[in-house]
Amino acid sequence: MRNERHDEPLSGEELELFLQYLHRFARHDVDLFALLEVGDPADPRYVTLTSEPAAGVDRSAYRRP
Repeated sequence: MRNERHDEPLSGEELELFLQYLHRFARHDVDLFALLEVGDPADPRYVTLTSEPAAGVDRSAYRRP
């Protein structure tokens, strides 16, 4: 599934769906970690999903949507 609307922000409904899918993905598909490269290939963003906070980062720094 590809969506070519990369140049516009998510609508409120799309953001809600994204967060639902993210929670589901984290619960069922992320065992120890998942490393992702997303966004524009010329200016990518790197995403790390793990079961532990990043080293040196207090749990309180994370926000739960």
